[in-house]
Amino acid sequence: MTAKQKKKQEDKLRKELEGPYKKWLNEDVTYIITDEERKAFKRLSTGDEKEEFIEQFWLRRDPTPDTEENEYKEEHYRRIAYANEHFPSGIPGWKTDRGRFYIMYGPPDEIDDHSSGGSYDRPIEEGGGNTSTFPFIDWTYRYIDGVGQNIKIEFVDTTMSGEFRMTMDPSEKDALTYVPGAGLTLAEQMGTADKSQRFTRTDGTTLGTGSNPLPESMNEFTRLQQFANLQKPPEVKFKDLQAVVSSNIRYNNLPFKARADYIKITDSTILTTVTIELQRRDLQFTQKDNIAKATVNIFGRITSITGRVVNTFEDPVTVEVPADLLSKAIDGASIYQKLIPLAPGTYRLNLVCKDITGGNLTTYPMALNVPHFDDEKLSSSSLILADLIEKVPTRNIGTGQFVIGDTKVRPRLTDIFERGEKLGIYAQFYNFSPTEKTNKPNATIEYDITKTGASAPVLHYTEEVTAIPGASSQQVTVEKLLPLQSLEPGQYTLNMKVVDRNSNQTLTPTANFTVK
Repeated sequence: MTAKQKKKQEDKLRKELEGPYKKWLNEDVTYIITDEERKAFKRLSTGDEKEEFIEQFWLRRDPTPDTEENEYKEEHYRRIAYANEHFPSGIPGWKTDRGRFYIMYGPPDEIDDHSSGGSYDRPIEEGGGNTSTFPFIDWTYRYIDGVGQNIKIEFVDTTMSGEFRMTMDPSEKDALTYVPGAGLTLAEQMGTADKSQRFTRTDGTTLGTGSNPLPESMNEFTRLQQFANLQKPPEVKFKDLQAVVSSNIRYNNLPFKARADYIKITDSTILTTVTIELQRRDLQFTQKDNIAKATVNIFGRITSITGRVVNTFEDPVTVEVPADLLSKAIDGASIYQKLIPLAPGTYRLNLVCKDITGGNLTTYPMALNVPHFDDEKLSSSSLILADLIEKVPTRNIGTGQFVIGDTKVRPRLTDIFERGEKLGIYAQFYNFSPTEKTNKPNATIEYDITKTGASAPVLHYTEEVTAIPGASSQQVTVEKLLPLQSLEPGQYTLNMKVVDRNSNQTLTPTANFTVK
């Protein structure tokens, strides 16, 4: 073939390849794909590359990547099907304004349906009085991440064709706006305002409120900001880290360890502690005024099983040491912790850590299986092995990193302890059956520490629950510090056995650790 024929064939092949992929980009995911992803997709040239991108696109959003089902993808296409079935108006439902917001945010929490139009009593913030309206529908979302609470979106069909368009002007639905003397507001009826004044307003509305001030929710700048936020992803401080979470690119230039522990607060709220440990030798320090300093930005995003963002957090962690002691200080580790109250359920946590000086970063996805504590069943919090357990001052109770109630509990993520250190043991136990006369628990806790490969424990200890300070039938908190001088180097297992004599229930939490 000539060069011209080859080019013609290549163009034909490219158009054939672009067909389904163009539809996927501009129809299937047009409302949920990020700008970075869209640019990356457009740079791909082969079908195999695009297929791989699409597969990874959905995997990045899968709240349960360990299962075959992708709940996010299934819910997304269910919303598209629902929009096409319920919101068509001469164009497919997914292209309409209602279809767009349904696909992005799901069904609203409240719907105020005036799709027949007609007589309407205005709320006082819109001027009050009675008028006649075009068909309109109000959707209210109790909360949209990055937008706010009690978000009201109004759709108006001014053409009477069945196509409801989103409006920022609460007076756009008024069908009598341009009819002299009709549909007057209360201010216009009382003579404190003239209907002609509606057309000289500078706030983008034709409300007949006269000189009366508008509530904050109807302020022109508030309405503009809400309109913009509804159509873009929420902003974060560390945008480069957010982009990494969104695209889920795997980096491992800045290793770190992470773990999650769960402490009961109420029946419906569980305190989830996310702890991250960074080795200082992996950080890059800058020196100024005889001080060596390293800074790591930490970003986390928690999503529900349906892909809804439940919580985000972002914090800088700074390490400062005298420059002449840097060679010794880099042998240690820096620990960060975030305390997040969550309802029982399964969540996905995406973490990103970035070294500001060196630019190295790491992404890490992990599941959060927040437990439900049954009131009728003996249960326990996570068993935490800590290198520090100490009481905090009264003013610090319940606040700050590592603080659980009135105790500071700093987990040892590596589970490796020196013989000169103390092994901290922290756990909470709930729902003991009370003794009728004393209303106190009748239970014991056994502690066994066994070295790997040995049959007999190197330490065995049993205590009555009533001997533990603050013990009650609702909750018993174990806080122990065990010196390790007598233990030979090696790997060990801590076995606890909690026995409730009144209910014949038993718990056996365990944890492994190493002594160096």
